[in-house]
Amino acid sequence: ALRLLFKMLSSCSKVGDPRPGEPYKGGEFCAFLPDNKEGQKTAMLLKKAFEQGLTFQIKSCNGEERVTWGLIPHKTSWGGGKARNGYPDAQYLREVCTVL
Repeated sequence: ALRLLFKMLSSCSKVGDPRPGEPYKGGEFCAFLPDNKEGQKTAMLLKKAFEQGLTFQIKSCNGEERVTWGLIPHKTSWGGGKARNGYPDAQYLREVCTVL
């Protein structure tokens, strides 16, 4: 299994964010992929998306600005199926590659 760990630091939002200049809270985010050829290819595409700033967004939550997942779907657990952002989900790798 491949485990992707993202550590987003707290900072201030920039122009183009919902509330420029406002502080936001970071966090740790984890996603999983199968350790096979297709999973490794997907990991490389997710890395490119992250480097281009497409993986996360800043949202207001209970009056506090914070980093959250963006529009690219990630599997955040091994279990629970599609309904809980986990596996099994036979279509996930195809769907995420289409989005990427």
